[in-house]
Amino acid sequence: MKVSEIPINKKIIDVLGDIGISDLFPPQETAFETNVLNGENLILAIPTSSGKTLVAEICMLKAILDGKGKAIYLVPLRSLAREKYQEFKKYESLGITTAMSVGDYDSPGVKLQEADIIVLTTERLDSLIRHRTDWIHDVAIVVVDEIHLINDESRGPTLEMVLAKLIQVQANVQVVGLSATISNADEIAGWLDAELVKSEWRPVPLTEGVALDDEITFSDGETRSIRRQRQDVVSDLICDILDEGGQVLVFVSSRRSTAAVAKRIASNIRPYLTDDSLTYLSNIGGKIGSKLSATETSKMLSRVFKQGIAFHHAGLDNQERTYIEDAFRKNHLKAIVATPTLAAGVNLPARRVIIRDVRRFEQNRGSYFIPILEYKQMAGRAGRPSYDRYGEAVLLARTEEEQDFLIEKYILSESEIITSKLASQDSIRSHILSAIASDMVSDRKELDHLIDCTFFSFQFDSREIEHHVTSALEFLEQYGLIEKTQDNTLEATLLGKRTSQLYIDPVSAVKIADAFSEGRPYSQIGILHLICSTPDQPKSYVTQSEVGDYEFFIEDNLNDFLIQPPDEWDDPEGYTNFLAQIKTSLILTDWIEERSESEITDNYNIGSGDIHRFVQSAIWLLYASAEIAKIIGADSYVKNLYELQSRMKYGIRAELMELVGLRGVGRVRSRMLYNHGLKNLSDLYNVEQEKLGRVPAIGTALALSIKNQLGIESGYGTTSTQVEFNEPDEDDNDDTTQTLLLDFDT
Repeated sequence: MKVSEIPINKKIIDVLGDIGISDLFPPQETAFETNVLNGENLILAIPTSSGKTLVAEICMLKAILDGKGKAIYLVPLRSLAREKYQEFKKYESLGITTAMSVGDYDSPGVKLQEADIIVLTTERLDSLIRHRTDWIHDVAIVVVDEIHLINDESRGPTLEMVLAKLIQVQANVQVVGLSATISNADEIAGWLDAELVKSEWRPVPLTEGVALDDEITFSDGETRSIRRQRQDVVSDLICDILDEGGQVLVFVSSRRSTAAVAKRIASNIRPYLTDDSLTYLSNIGGKIGSKLSATETSKMLSRVFKQGIAFHHAGLDNQERTYIEDAFRKNHLKAIVATPTLAAGVNLPARRVIIRDVRRFEQNRGSYFIPILEYKQMAGRAGRPSYDRYGEAVLLARTEEEQDFLIEKYILSESEIITSKLASQDSIRSHILSAIASDMVSDRKELDHLIDCTFFSFQFDSREIEHHVTSALEFLEQYGLIEKTQDNTLEATLLGKRTSQLYIDPVSAVKIADAFSEGRPYSQIGILHLICSTPDQPKSYVTQSEVGDYEFFIEDNLNDFLIQPPDEWDDPEGYTNFLAQIKTSLILTDWIEERSESEITDNYNIGSGDIHRFVQSAIWLLYASAEIAKIIGADSYVKNLYELQSRMKYGIRAELMELVGLRGVGRVRSRMLYNHGLKNLSDLYNVEQEKLGRVPAIGTALALSIKNQLGIESGYGTTSTQVEFNEPDEDDNDDTTQTLLLDFDT
C-alpha cells in the first residue's frame, strides 16, 4: 500500500514523500485498515523499527489538520521526549508547531496551549491534569509510547491513572497505544475499547541465537562459526560483525561492567575506523575528557570513545550520552556497551545485539533472571532499517546445558503477561489525593468510578483494590491532607491541594510538615537529611565498608537532625535506609560546598548522572519544603530554604549567588571570578574587559558577553542592571544545573 492511498490531507503525503516515505510496511497498512483515522482507539503491538511512530504521526496530523484539536505524545523518559520533539519538527512546513515539556511540575504549562503537538512525560501530563490546565480540553488525540510500561512497578501506576484521569477529563479523546509485541495486548485493547493490530513482522528479519565456544546456534537450527582469535568471546563476536561493516550493541548487567568491557575491547575496534571517523571521535572524545567537570569516568569514556567504542549508562551525564548516541547513529562509533536502560530508551539499532548477562543483582533481592520482555526489548534493537539485510541477537553460554536453557527460556518463550501494578497504598495514595484536590471526584462513589476506569479494574475484581483505596483515604484524612464533610463530601485541605500541585508524595509532605511543626532551629544538614528521607528523593546505596563512617557522622551531628535515626536492632531495614539518606545528604552537601564532580564521584563511588539526578530532585524538594513551610506557618524556615534551593541549583556557596546569574557563568567560572577579586556585578562592571578575559576559564568571548549582559555596550551606566540569563535546557550538564522552578516549555 502506498502512502498516497491513505485518506489524509495531500500536504501530509507530500511532506512524507520529501523525506523518502512512500510505501507502507504491512503492519502500518493493517493499522490504517482499522477506523483509527476516524478517531477510534488503537493498540499497535509490533516489533521495534516496524513503523509504529509513523502510524501515530499520521493520526496526529490528521486530527490537527481536520480541526479536531491538539495532539499529546506521551513518553516514559526525558531522553525519548527530546528525540520525538526533534523528529516532529519536520512538520513545521505544514504550519504545525511542536512543544516539549518534561520539567516543572508546579506549572500549568500555559505556553503549551499555543502548540499543536505536545511531547510530554507521563508525570508532566499528570501534573498538568492536577493543575486543571484549560487546554487539556482541546486535546483530540493522545499517543502513548511504550504502553506496556503499565507493567513497570515504578512507572506503571502513574501511566495507568493518567490515562484513566485523562479519559475522565476529556471523554472523547482518542488513544493510540504503541508497544513492542506483548502476550496480552488484547487486554490493554479491551481496557481502552481499542482495536488491536498485533504483528511479528519486521523490516529487517531478526534471528536469535546462543553463542557457545566458536559457534552461534540459532533458534531455527542454523549455525554460524566465529573465528576465535582473542581471549574474550565478546571481542570476537563484535569483530565478526565489524568485518561485514555492521555495528554492535552489547548489553551487560551493571555500570561497572559497561566500562570494563569497553576498556578491554577498545584496542580491537580501532583498526575498523576510517580517517574521518578517527577525526570525529578524537574531536568529541577530547570534549568529553577535557571539560571542566570531567570525572575519572569521563576521562575513561574519552579514551575508549576515541578508539571507536563507548559505554552507556545512567551514571553518565546527559551531554555524554548525547555524544555517544549521535556518534553511533553516524556510524563513527562501532560498538556501545550498555546497561538495559538503553534498550528502553532512545532508538539505536545495530546489526548484532549481544546480551552478555541474563542475571541481575539487586540489593534486598539478590540475583535473579531478567524478564523475557526485557530480553525481547534488547533483542529487538538488532537490525538497522535501510542499512542491514538482517539483525542478530546473541546470548552467551558456557555449557551446552546453559545453551539449551537460554534458547528455551528466552528465545522460544513469549513475553510475560502485562499486569497492573496499581494495587498498593503507596502507588494509589498520591493519585487519590490529586483526584480530590483537582475536583475530579468529590465523594467515595465518584472515586470508585475513577478506579473502575483503570487497567487494574479491567484485569481484576475492583474489590481487590478497595482496601487500598480505603487505607489511602484514611491516611490522607488522618494527616490533614483531605477532609470529609458531614455529607461525606471529600475535600482537599490547603496542604493537600499544594501537595498535589507540587507533585510530591503525600508521605513527603507529611514528613516535611511534621518536622517543621517541631519548631527546631534551622540546620543545613538537618534540612538536607529531611528531604533525603522522603520517598521522592533518590538515594545512594551504602556499602558495608562505608557504614562506620556514616555512623560516626550521625553521632557527631545527632542534634542537628530533624528526624532521629531508628534503632539499629528494632528496625534494621529502617536503619539501613537512614544511612543511605545520610550518604545522599552528604553528597548534596559536597555539591553546594563546591566540591568538583570528580571529587564527589570518587569519594562516593557514584556517576555524574547520579549527582545530577540527586541534585535535581533536591532542588524541587527544597522548593516544595518552602511552600509547605509557608502553608503551616513555619515562616522561620522559608528564607533559608529558598536560599538553599538556589545554592543547590548552581552547586555553590552563598557568596557566589550574585555571579551565577550571568549567562555562561556557572559554579566553576563564578568561583574563578570570586577568587580573583571579582565578587559581585559591580566589580565586573568596573573591571577592564581585557583583565576580565585573563581570568582562568573566562576568556575573551565570555568577557565580552559578561560586559554586554551588564549593559555596557548598550550604554547603561549603572551597576544595578537587572541581569537576564538563558536557563540551560533541563538535561544540560554545563557548569550550571537547571532549575525546576521555571517552566521548560521549549
